Amino acid sequence: MTQAEIKLCSLLLQEHFGEIVEKIGTHLIKTGSQPLRVIANDTGMSLDQVKKALCVLIQHNLVTYQLQKRGFVEYEAPCSRVLRILRYPRYIYTAKTLYSDMGELIVEELLLNGKMTMSAVVRKVADRLTETMEDGKTMDYGEVSNTFVRLADTHFIQRCPMAPETTETSDAPPPPAPTLAVNEKDMYVVPNLNLIGKGKRRRSFDDEDNGEHKAKRQKQDADSKEPPPDDGIYWQANIDRFHQHFRDQAIVSAVANRMDQTSSEIVRTMLRMSEITTSSNAPYTQPLSSNEIFRSLPTGYNIVKQILDQYLTLLADDPLEFVGKSGDSGGGMYVINLHKALATLATATLESIVQERFGSRCARIFRLLLRKKHLEQKQVEDFAMIPAKEAKDMLYKMLSENFVSLQEIPKTPDHAPSRTFYLYTVNTLSSARMLLHRCYKSVANLIERRQYETKENKRLLEKSQRVEAILASMQATGAEEVQLQEIEEMITAPERQQLENLKRNVNKIDASENQVDETIFVLESYIESTVKKL
Repeated sequence: MTQAEIKLCSLLLQEHFGEIVEKIGTHLIKTGSQPLRVIANDTGMSLDQVKKALCVLIQHNLVTYQLQKRGFVEYEAPCSRVLRILRYPRYIYTAKTLYSDMGELIVEELLLNGKMTMSAVVRKVADRLTETMEDGKTMDYGEVSNTFVRLADTHFIQRCPMAPETTETSDAPPPPAPTLAVNEKDMYVVPNLNLIGKGKRRRSFDDEDNGEHKAKRQKQDADSKEPPPDDGIYWQANIDRFHQHFRDQAIVSAVANRMDQTSSEIVRTMLRMSEITTSSNAPYTQPLSSNEIFRSLPTGYNIVKQILDQYLTLLADDPLEFVGKSGDSGGGMYVINLHKALATLATATLESIVQERFGSRCARIFRLLLRKKHLEQKQVEDFAMIPAKEAKDMLYKMLSENFVSLQEIPKTPDHAPSRTFYLYTVNTLSSARMLLHRCYKSVANLIERRQYETKENKRLLEKSQRVEAILASMQATGAEEVQLQEIEEMITAPERQQLENLKRNVNKIDASENQVDETIFVLESYIESTVKKL
């Protein structure tokens, strides 16, 4: 774990949960697993504050706990899980793309709350959708439930592990920490709920007379209500499944750029057929026959079986080796080599960065080293057709930035320079790790810059919010156009220009964060896949 990762985790925790949770989370990331009292002692915070902070982190799946042999509980914050907060907008946007606004709000609620029951999610989403609809229209619970079921069927959401049921007659004292477990068969099974109702709108303040009495009555109603039928069955977003989807999209996009749209649609079909049957960390997809692929192609693609076989042969013979042939039964059995695809995507990312950073000639040398594996300086000059002085400068420049490494092969045990071969090579794994570290630093800098921009214009932002709130209340009461214009003029032209510049800068920073995160995802997936293979 690097300092850049720790700093980024600290910034993400502070931005989303505040200073106290950030302090506890960062301490656990730095020190590893620790018991409750040691955390309180090291951070100088009260036990009550530490307990509340740990509750928040456990609720959001950012901290895990384990019962030790001695009987005490240790808490641990995996850095990799905290870094996933950076990808929350992508998860939500993916749900919106695949399952419209309902899917977006379901995933958003689960990410914002960490864990929720299905009935609570459905009610909350229905209420939020009703708020955005025209007067007189409401969102039915049944429609939201159907989208929830579809998300569970495609494994984008899953059940949380549960504590085993204990019998009341047992005299044994409860354990210091419950052991949570979930049956894999039940992980995506949605409880059979008969949710009947429609979303409700928030009441305006004017409609509420005797607010205190109403609040008391609502509290009494809530106390008298029976627990929901799915009480105790909590759901969370399945982050691994979202990552699998991002990986599949990247592979499809790479095939489309390499070949054509039809080839990418065939690969997309193969990935879609095996998305549930293949685990997210498998090196290959399940073998699929040519006949199965033909039957599963989208209805809009009117290609005959013979053309499909030609495309599959072409994909299997391609030097990239994204698609491989594993047998001849059923018209030919084909798999997608996921590890090879991730390695190719990571290599393409490295090549692109070398070209942007050092120029096209350096990129030529870099590609040459990737292809030939090991080359002496003289060989690099000859193969790349670059003058000796320039090639030497470029190699040393990339060597100093850790994109290229130098390997010594001595002829004699004394390692004398005159009797030693010096070979340049590219260690893709170490280069990817170095680049990933720089990406973490970049995102941390972007977050700090956004916070600085917001802090510098805090007074102006507060003024703008106050003016917008006054305008909204006056429009609701039917104010005249002249009055509205007077309120709008409270913000002067230079202030309006300053707000526009701030908005533009913040949008640029947000877009940059998302772009860097795409690179982080490719590099992380490649490193994880390669380490498991080794």
